[in-house]
Amino acid sequence: MQPRSTTISRRAAASLVLALGAGFAAGAAMAADPWPSRPLKIIVPYPPGGSSDIIARSISQPLSEALKQPVIVENRPGANGNLGADLVAKGPTDGYTVLLCDVGALSISPSVYTRLSFDPSKDLRGVTMLAYSPHLLVVHPSVPVNNLQELVALSKKQDLNFAVTASGSAPHLAGVALERAVGAKWVYVPYKGGSQSISDTVAGQTQILMNGMLATLPFVQSNKLKILAVSKGTRMPLIGNVPTVAEQGVPGFESGTWQGVMVSKNTPEAIIQKLNQELIKVIRTPDIRSRLAGQGAEVVTMAPTELDGFFNKERARWAKVVKEADIKLD
Repeated sequence: MQPRSTTISRRAAASLVLALGAGFAAGAAMAADPWPSRPLKIIVPYPPGGSSDIIARSISQPLSEALKQPVIVENRPGANGNLGADLVAKGPTDGYTVLLCDVGALSISPSVYTRLSFDPSKDLRGVTMLAYSPHLLVVHPSVPVNNLQELVALSKKQDLNFAVTASGSAPHLAGVALERAVGAKWVYVPYKGGSQSISDTVAGQTQILMNGMLATLPFVQSNKLKILAVSKGTRMPLIGNVPTVAEQGVPGFESGTWQGVMVSKNTPEAIIQKLNQELIKVIRTPDIRSRLAGQGAEVVTMAPTELDGFFNKERARWAKVVKEADIKLD
């Protein structure tokens, strides 16, 4: 009869051989099936035509060429982007489904929604920021005002409808913050996305709109909307001599739309870093950078940890506005 210690050693050796074999097999499988090995899907949690959708469709083809796999853009609108974000947050962690959305709007959701089905800061991980588009304050051409002060005065004399891209969105909160800062008074009309809110303002069904420059500027350039102010720290040559909100009596006021890419929290770090590198290369190409700049969007990129930090900072910033305005949604 062999000593017990010898039997245990043989069993341990056998287990080690099996483990090594499994490890080699897994390594061989990874080598034979590197990421990405199949199509990627970009989830845009808003309807077509908005800032996030514009950027997603601008990068999809060059990203496909860089990764040598098809890249499909899929719109999943609903609940101010939360339905599509939830889909990614609770989805596979293999890097094949990514979220492209307004990171600022997503950071507002935990403060606004009383029953959010996921926690963006815990269930999602940042990949990179892509672009920033300041908000434009515009009105229908029939509104008899030419600056912010005149708009405030008119709002105290008659009802003015303020188109909101979605309840609890960044443009909504910017409108609330502006209203409180200047003592204006308008009625908020919520929509399910930026494109619909623009359409109704162009049609005159709503009179005021505050929205990302990327999606709104073409309607200003075609004289379908009249611009009163840009919500940026400095004036923008692209839109001529239009003053900032800060210059018109609200010092330090700045707001905008931040488009970024996020993935499910437990996505492997190697995949996140690969996505970060390829997305930054694509968004920085002269063609895309020039095209976005011509529509008022600035290319802004970040490392994954920087985007996570930005998200948490924005969450704290807008939580204060939400609390002061007492905004709550189910």
